[in-house]
Amino acid sequence: MQELALLFDMDGVIAHTNPYHSKAFEAFFDKHNISYSLPEFEEHMYGKHNSYIMSHFFKRPITGDELLQLEEEKEALFRQIYANHIQDLPGYIPFLNQAKQQGIKTGVATSAPRANMDLIIDGLHIRNMMESFMSSENVIKHKPDPEVYLKSAANLNIPTDRCIVFEDSFSGISAAINANMKVVGVLSSHTKNELPPCDLYISDYSELQLNSVLNLID
Repeated sequence: MQELALLFDMDGVIAHTNPYHSKAFEAFFDKHNISYSLPEFEEHMYGKHNSYIMSHFFKRPITGDELLQLEEEKEALFRQIYANHIQDLPGYIPFLNQAKQQGIKTGVATSAPRANMDLIIDGLHIRNMMESFMSSENVIKHKPDPEVYLKSAANLNIPTDRCIVFEDSFSGISAAINANMKVVGVLSSHTKNELPPCDLYISDYSELQLNSVLNLID
């Protein structure tokens, strides 16, 4: 078998963090007297970068130092809330173990800050099972731009057409498609109809066979 890579988004793909991001944003927006609704979270938060989220809810452009300050405030709230609840999506770690036993390269490609990624990767004790780690600090253009996936493929020295991406959001799936990669849609946050067409869909990893994923390429 030729070398290939599995690339994982983090929020909603490795761990079901979205409910805790919602709690963090609720506390953050309440502090800043910003109105919001849960349907707005689904449309304008999940899978989006903080620059977009802040600008949407504050209803004005949020950039530069102000963005960095507000982003760190909100993400610190998330880490505080989520620290005692870190858990992988059902079946994820066994699936990852299967991939590593077959010598498949793996990486994380998230729009989240590195501190969030470190919290989850180290909390799940899977750092030694990944060869590439990409967070928001590693890119200039965020999803749906393919930069994070193109850089991940380059890190692993794997051609883009030998990479399979696991994503749960519209922007993330679009980024993978834009990178010319196969995509497994993880339906943890959205339905099939709310996402671009994927090559395979899963609810979680509990019944996923590794061969079903590898067959997308081989």
